This record gives sequence, structure tokens and C-alpha cells, in this order.
Amino acid sequence: MTPTPDAHPWSRDELVRRLRAVGEARYHIHHPFNQRMHRGELRREELQLWVANRFCYQQAIPIKDAAIMSNCPEPEVRRRWIQRIVDHDGRADGEGGLEAWLRLAEAMGVERDTLLAGRWVLPGVRFAVEAYITFCRTRPWIEAVAASLTELFAPTIVSQRLSAILAHYKWIDPAGLEYFRARLQQAPRDAEHALALVTERCRTRELQERAVAALDFKCDVLWSLLDAVERGPLPGNAP
Repeated sequence: MTPTPDAHPWSRDELVRRLRAVGEARYHIHHPFNQRMHRGELRREELQLWVANRFCYQQAIPIKDAAIMSNCPEPEVRRRWIQRIVDHDGRADGEGGLEAWLRLAEAMGVERDTLLAGRWVLPGVRFAVEAYITFCRTRPWIEAVAASLTELFAPTIVSQRLSAILAHYKWIDPAGLEYFRARLQQAPRDAEHALALVTERCRTRELQERAVAALDFKCDVLWSLLDAVERGPLPGNAP
């Protein structure tokens, strides 16, 4: 999207509408892989490859959040944003979203050493994740905040994923699903904060269009990740 700096700014409602329209059209809930997951059509090996590759993205979340904080000059924003890092890293070993994802992988029959060593991470996934980290490190902090607004749509996909696993993949130990249950509480809180920041700080048309473009880019990252997983070699043949 080419910014139009001389155009009149959108109203807050119009900016929110355009941001939501990006997710409604391009969020990875529409990706064929996710749709197959939610219909219960994935083989065990496909889910295992997904959970191992998605961990590469999960590991990037606190890193990109630290990058956003390092670029943000506002202490009050940093004080609140740091909760996202705590949510994923925990305050001690054995806590946080990354640990919960490792337990999810174990519930799917994937050893945590496989995830931690990145043995099954596909080149396309690594490229997409690095692109997202680079974006958050190099773009203005408010654009990186806008990119995080995929969290507006996360509760829907997390609810569908949780229901699908319980209904269709009985071989997965339900005790390993705590990550999804936690995100049902965390994602709406985080999305509300990020949306408030974007609508408060992006007052010119150029900044508003950059915010929409940032969210569009993030949707590309998540879609590309699933493209790689859908086409990648299954465990046993994975690199």
C-alpha cells in the first residue's frame, strides 16, 4: 500500500473497520490447512509437523515484543507491553506460553527436544518468522503494534482449534491444551490495548494506512507459515 499523506484522516470507526476487514479477508483462519484441522481431517503426522513449526513462531513472540519495547519511547506503554513477554516466557522455568506449547507438542507425541532444537523447522517457516522479527525491529513501534492486531481474530481461531482437537483428535491428551485456554483470556486483553494505541497514535491518513499495511503484512506471515507446513515433508522425512 502506497501511503497518501495529503488525504484526510479516517475517523476512528473507519480505521477500526479497515483493520478488521483485513483480518476478515486474510487471517489464516481461512487457510486450507487450518480449515482441514478444524474439520478433523489432518493426519497425526501433519499435526505434529504443524506443532513443531508453529513453535518457531511462538519463540519469536517475546523477541518481537522486546523489539517493540526497545523502539518505544513511552514508559507507560512499555510497562504494560512487558506483560506479553511474561505471558510467553513466564517468570520462572516451567511457566508461560512457551512451556505450555512444549506440553502441547508432547501431548501430540512430539518430544520437546525436537522443538527446542528446531529439527523439523521448514525453511519457509524460518523465513516468515525472521521477516516478522525484522519488521518489528526496523519499523516504527506503532506499526509493529498494528501488526500484532491479528490478536483481534485470535479468540475465534483458538476456540475453533480447541473444539476441533477435543472433538476430532481423541489421541491428543487434553491436559496438553492449556496454551489455548490461556490465550482465550490473554488475546482479547492484548488486542484491546494494541487497538487503543493504534487508534490514538495514528491520527494522520498516512499513519493509518501504514497501520493497515502492517496488519496486512502480519497476515502474510501467518499465511506463509501454513503454506510451508502444508507443503513440507512430514515427520520421518522432515529435515
